Amino acid sequence: MENMDFNLLRALDVLLEEVSVTRAAYRLGLSISAMSRTLTRLRSATGDPLLVRAGRHLVPTPYALKIRENVHALTRDVRTILCPQQQEMNLKKLDRTFVLRANEGFLSVAAAPLVTAIMKGAPQVRLRFAPKPDKDALPLREGRIDLEIGVLGVSAPEIRTRLLFRDAFVGAARIGHSLFIDDDISVARYAACSHVAASRRGTFRGPVDDALEQLGYQRTVSVVVPGFPEALEIVRQSDLVTHVPRSCLAACSDSSAGIPGLRLFQLPVQTPEIAISAMWHPRFDADPAHQWLRDTVQAVCRQVFASCR
Repeated sequence: MENMDFNLLRALDVLLEEVSVTRAAYRLGLSISAMSRTLTRLRSATGDPLLVRAGRHLVPTPYALKIRENVHALTRDVRTILCPQQQEMNLKKLDRTFVLRANEGFLSVAAAPLVTAIMKGAPQVRLRFAPKPDKDALPLREGRIDLEIGVLGVSAPEIRTRLLFRDAFVGAARIGHSLFIDDDISVARYAACSHVAASRRGTFRGPVDDALEQLGYQRTVSVVVPGFPEALEIVRQSDLVTHVPRSCLAACSDSSAGIPGLRLFQLPVQTPEIAISAMWHPRFDADPAHQWLRDTVQAVCRQVFASCR
């Protein structure tokens, strides 16, 4: 098929409809001589004269009459495939299942308002939240995940991303901890504490350790837990300290009294900003339903995590 010129199909359709080189040239925006050359090419390609002179006019051959309807239908189908018309999506009738992957911290804060927004806009849509054991892009590539939410990691180069919100770490210790002997928490006093670290991979080292090392300090991580809620609960009942993303505090706090038994503080070291993004495969770029899903997730995040920006 590499030798086929599909522009000829459109020209053939117009020629068989107009049965006139002049009128066909006008419709296609070509000169009469260019249209005549196109007819010559069509005759060569089909092995049939297609249009022959009868007095001052052209008439279709039996073969041209035979293929005319098929050519018109084929041209319409090709145009539909290669130049799809944008149709307005009816969200109320959208019947689809979306699979989202995010960690427990995000879900504990944003899942409920996200579900509410999705159900309000598209009541027949179904959501499935998948676990996020790692940052592997393979589920996105294979279409098993529609949208992933989290920190960018090792990813495929084609994966599309959209920033949802920016987050930052804050420290936490129990009320009455010796760390709060005065309001100015020094790096030395902070580093001297025993720490709880939250890591799905079970690692003892993180961004805080890098920041302390640059200042010549080293901390002791006594406990590693999978998630931030567990870290906060341990800290609340011990003399250990921890740090958590500001975004996760909404799920652990009382709206009027903060987190019972805990006091938050600004870390005495600078840690990198946390960028939380939505990630998807480019196969969904032009999908109106997926575009709506991405826009809805972004709108919910802007509302829920407004304090993190």
